[in-house]
Amino acid sequence: MVSCSRRQAAVADILAAADPAGEHSLAVAVDVRDEASVQAAFATARERFGGVDVLINNAGLGHAAPLAEGTVEEWREMLEVNLLGLCICTREALADMRARGGFGQIVHIGSMAGQRVPAGAGLYAATKHAVRALTESLRIELREAGDSIRVGEICPGFVETGFAAHYMKSEEKAREIYSQFKVLEADDVAEAVVYMLSCPPHVQVHDILMRPTEQPS
Repeated sequence: MVSCSRRQAAVADILAAADPAGEHSLAVAVDVRDEASVQAAFATARERFGGVDVLINNAGLGHAAPLAEGTVEEWREMLEVNLLGLCICTREALADMRARGGFGQIVHIGSMAGQRVPAGAGLYAATKHAVRALTESLRIELREAGDSIRVGEICPGFVETGFAAHYMKSEEKAREIYSQFKVLEADDVAEAVVYMLSCPPHVQVHDILMRPTEQPS
């Protein structure tokens, strides 16, 4: 497993808990907005583990940046991370999977914001609606090409991560959001990924929508 993040040290600590000897995992510093950085990570994966069989596109962020008040910098960051970065990673993974026989799986981590538009989250929601379109367009591309590569998307609602603090630019507001009701945990989403990957080769789970039970929308 190669785990890519701008926060390499934090990811390395997580991997060390599961793989203390580091024989089966590697943390790599990557900024998905930088094509060369992504390509270098895939080269590392090929060198260390022989290539990529599964890609989990989990990089994503948001800003409370409505069209009437948001900044170009905030809009650009959401577009570059949530969309362009996902596209670059997907392209590199597909090339690797095809070179290894045309088998593998790509999982996009989307959002319930890609299923409806929360108030004030137009640009962020637009990026997640686009991920839905990219998932379906890739599925069609793969079928037309005769590949056995599978693709699916998982769309969580509220998950207790650092997302809300970054979105609201406030740790206090993030705690308020996460204290309204029992929200999802990162492990809940990870279990959905495991389920998607564990299905037999002839089964493609295309969409998983998951919310906290008490989330109203």
